[in-house]
Amino acid sequence: MPAYNEGRTIHLILDKIKAVTLPGGMEKEVIIVNDCSRDNTEEAILRYQQENPSLPLTYYRHEVNQGKGAALRTGISKATGSWLIIQDADLEYDPREYELLLKPALEGVADVVFGSRFMGGNPHRILFFWHTIGNKFLTFLSNMFTNLNLTDMETCYKMFRTDLIQQVKLEENRFGFEPEVTAKIGRLAKKQNLRVYEVGISYYGRTYADGKKIGWKDGFRAIYCIMKYNLWKRG
Repeated sequence: MPAYNEGRTIHLILDKIKAVTLPGGMEKEVIIVNDCSRDNTEEAILRYQQENPSLPLTYYRHEVNQGKGAALRTGISKATGSWLIIQDADLEYDPREYELLLKPALEGVADVVFGSRFMGGNPHRILFFWHTIGNKFLTFLSNMFTNLNLTDMETCYKMFRTDLIQQVKLEENRFGFEPEVTAKIGRLAKKQNLRVYEVGISYYGRTYADGKKIGWKDGFRAIYCIMKYNLWKRG
């Protein structure tokens, strides 16, 4: 879980994670990487950790702000479980749906699972038309190169076999993580016959007034990353 300036609400998402019971008796491992927040994020996390000793929570802090992708690299490198789920520190995604992501994996048919905001009958907050068009365009462009038939490449909820994602060399420091990891998983899917699945999830989107951080410049960066990691830098 990457966290940047989420001190006001991070305890709420941690409460949701704590309340989740995973299928098959699986145990949770929560890893939070504070990307040098300028608010009380660190204090909120440490207080929660002290007040909830039953939740296996490990905390790391970047001394310099590097971006979501950098925080994810740190968290991925520290993971020890069999499966790894990307979880944002905001309240846009519902941890009760971990079971949806885990189902194809536990049935032995998936190595990677994307949670799509654009399929299924789960609740979706209605927000910005052009954001939706932008997300669908980026997914379409990514699919052209990866040959994956995804409906939502930019989703936060991505689940990987931990040993698999730890072998992927990731470079993007900011929101370019999404197209980069999708390009590299798509390449592995071809080479190693990886099984990539997609399941419908809920989406409780935030506005910029609520603290949403991604902007139009990140959309142009995503286009650049799609081209870079699918055409120019395929290693």
